[in-house]
Amino acid sequence: MKDFLIAIATVVGGLGVFLLGLKHLSEGLQAVAATWLRRMMWFAKSRNPFTRAGVGAASTVLVQSSSIITVMLVGFVSTGVVSLSQAVNVIVGANIGTTATVWLLALVPHPSMVAYAGIGLGAVLYFFVSREFFHNLGLALLGVGMLFLGMDFLGKGLIYAAADAGTVRLFACAAVDSFAGAAAVALVSALATAMLQSSAAMVALVMVMASLKLIPYETAVVSLLGASVGTTVTAWTAAAGGTASARRTALANTLSSFAGSVVLLPLALPVFAPLGKAVFPHWNEAAEVMAANGSCVPMIVGVMAPIALVDTLFALARGVLIFPIAGVIAMVSEKAVYQSEAEKPHLSSLKTGVKLSPVIACDQALSEIDFMKESCLGIFKSARKVLAGESDEADERYIVRRETILDNVQREVTEFLGDVMTRRLPQDVAERARRLLRLTDELESVSDEAAQVLKAEKRLRRQEQRISDVSRELLLKVHDRVYAFAETITPLIRSPRPAIDIEAIAAESKSIREFIRDCRKTQLGRVGADDPDSPLRVLCELDVINAYDRARSCYLNIAETLSGGKHAAK
Repeated sequence: MKDFLIAIATVVGGLGVFLLGLKHLSEGLQAVAATWLRRMMWFAKSRNPFTRAGVGAASTVLVQSSSIITVMLVGFVSTGVVSLSQAVNVIVGANIGTTATVWLLALVPHPSMVAYAGIGLGAVLYFFVSREFFHNLGLALLGVGMLFLGMDFLGKGLIYAAADAGTVRLFACAAVDSFAGAAAVALVSALATAMLQSSAAMVALVMVMASLKLIPYETAVVSLLGASVGTTVTAWTAAAGGTASARRTALANTLSSFAGSVVLLPLALPVFAPLGKAVFPHWNEAAEVMAANGSCVPMIVGVMAPIALVDTLFALARGVLIFPIAGVIAMVSEKAVYQSEAEKPHLSSLKTGVKLSPVIACDQALSEIDFMKESCLGIFKSARKVLAGESDEADERYIVRRETILDNVQREVTEFLGDVMTRRLPQDVAERARRLLRLTDELESVSDEAAQVLKAEKRLRRQEQRISDVSRELLLKVHDRVYAFAETITPLIRSPRPAIDIEAIAAESKSIREFIRDCRKTQLGRVGADDPDSPLRVLCELDVINAYDRARSCYLNIAETLSGGKHAAK
């Protein structure tokens, strides 16, 4: 009983250390390779499906986590950056790229030696070197060390399990001598992976168990198919409470993995398992030595190498199967997940169950701010139609709905970045997060001010009045000046921070402010001059002018935020 409890505690602890190492490795690599990752993911919009798959594979190798790439895709599809069928191709590539972690675990000659070296060197870089690059590299090395330390703990814990007759009998039930048995093993593997939320952790576990002969090599091979399905739960966590597009992405991810595993399951034992043995013909001899010595040391001729090879072959075969039907999977996902016209917008890309590194989190928030800045220009365009008397019901509905969306965007970005800023952040990342918060607040205010045009127009309609022709001409001039100013500022909202001539922008803002002040005086001079109802009409027109003035001020604040300074002219 004592040995059994020790085994359980050591295995659970080993899994915990492994998962923590995977987290640190991914976060460190994300921070080190943030610029490269950002550039790579841009090609997810490529028309070439092989390019999209290559982006998925390379990005996953770069950050050592297919879950991170999948979560990013959920956000990209949700905000319309990539289509669902494009995302399916990237997911196929990400599933191929994630096998790099398995090869890393399989080919290292001695996990404990690598563990101690990685933790030692990583700790020196992380705690004693102040330069940001080496600090993040140290975090990644700490992650590598903890990965192999977790593997070492798993092996030691499972040695105790291998000595217990009851545990051996329990594992003997995992026989794959029939299709039903293989399906049951794949199902258990999928459920276990869903709980761990990491296919790498599940594959590491089965590789160690196979090394110690707790489970047969064939059982380990079948488990790989279940792990690829179970890991898709991460995308569902990211999509929970999000838009229909986010749920469709998660469903497409699950369908592609499930369809591939179902097709490959009958071929796993007669085709793929023998291939692994054929490439590494002496695997069984090494496994015998390892089991006899009570060691889980992976060797290139050991059982871990054939398992890693079969995992890669499965990923490649799954890609070959899914590639031709990516469009079908996207269509089925769209049909299966209903999207209501009145669906409340959410930013699923920011509601992630995966703890993204602060650098990638800021990139996610920036994608939502890109949506906000374009939406503000769209509201302004529709507002001009309202002023000109050329709007229809669709224009007015667009203004109301888009303003509601931006209210939700601002709230969710604030909550998301607030969570990011509770962590220990490098100074430049913390400053960037604060800047993004300010931009979000200002853009939401712009949308509110642009919507005031429609509200003023509706107020006049209720009184059976309309904007006078003379005032309409003046208001359109105000609109055009402020809109031109907005078009100047909007392209500057990007990353990295642009060089801004804040003096020229402030001068233009001051010129617009003086023009608006003159227009305000002109309007006040019309009170009582035209007809008995003019005071109410002029009041509504003044509300419109004041709204444009506040929008101008918001865009000036945005320019100041981007330039990193303030200017006296408001």
